Amino acid sequence: MTDTEQAASSEAPAPGRARDWMQIIARYREPNPARSVVEVTITLVPFVLLWLFIWLSIHFDQWIGLVLVVPAAAFLVRLFMIQHDCSHGSFFRNRGFNDWLGRAISVLTLTPYDHWRHTHAIHHATSGNLAQRGVGDIDTLTVREYLALSPWRRFCYRLYRHPMVMFGIGPLYLFVVQHRFPVGMMRRGWKPWLTTMATNFAIAVVVATVIWFVGVKAFLLIQLPIIALAASAGVWLFYVQHQFEETFWADGDTWNVHEAALRGSSHYDLPGILRWFTANIGVHHVHHLCSRIPYYRLRQVLRSHPELTPMGRLTLLQSFDCVRLVLWDEGRRKLVSFGELRRGY
Repeated sequence: MTDTEQAASSEAPAPGRARDWMQIIARYREPNPARSVVEVTITLVPFVLLWLFIWLSIHFDQWIGLVLVVPAAAFLVRLFMIQHDCSHGSFFRNRGFNDWLGRAISVLTLTPYDHWRHTHAIHHATSGNLAQRGVGDIDTLTVREYLALSPWRRFCYRLYRHPMVMFGIGPLYLFVVQHRFPVGMMRRGWKPWLTTMATNFAIAVVVATVIWFVGVKAFLLIQLPIIALAASAGVWLFYVQHQFEETFWADGDTWNVHEAALRGSSHYDLPGILRWFTANIGVHHVHHLCSRIPYYRLRQVLRSHPELTPMGRLTLLQSFDCVRLVLWDEGRRKLVSFGELRRGY
């Protein structure tokens, strides 16, 4: 344990207010540049090598290639998490290093860095605020709003919330199609379009180059399954981080960003190998309280302050139950399912 961690762990007993917690864990914000370089290397190099090995294997045994698509997708998810840290300025001390690394990775993740960084910042600033939904989050209606909808719009919301759409069709559409255009950013002028189109151009150059070497068929056989799996895993992680039963939603004076961060973000307590591939993003309540903490220090926060461990904790098995939670019940202050709505209203 470092001197900083020892000082943090010797603090007075855990305060009850989220703002106090934010001040305590802010001590962990400092990134380690050497560690960051290592993290990029041990993520990017295996991804590239796996891609090449899959390409070689499909000429001999397509089943081997099919199996290797899974770890390749896992490394792509981890690359996205590094891009995510870059967007918060937490991976390197220098903002420029963060931004250019994030932009480079965005070509692989199909996620335009500058546009996504902006919408993700809005998500952090408004998470759990009923009055400011709709940017960088999962569309969530209250029970009252849902009941006020026409039958057609209720059907559309149910379709949007169906697991096959939310974690199957939707993620692929999001990363392959929707991310190609900065929809909703017209008021910010030309910059979102310029940066997004620059990312699209870089993606086109990389795709064309790879196809020139391996051919269209091989490229699609390898890349489409990797993108589909990685996209679904990414959306699943984002979903579970905020769509759990006892999450936090509020309106007006009852909402504040610190309480929403601590109580509205889960601690997705995954097995060790999954924690590594997801870059500790499951420690999401700590991340939302202080987004400048590098992902490789989030577990240190829990070790030094175990009081934070049970807050919003979800195991892998428990997380599957979150799929049925689709509406915010303002009276009971929790997410409920369509089945609970039928029984209770």
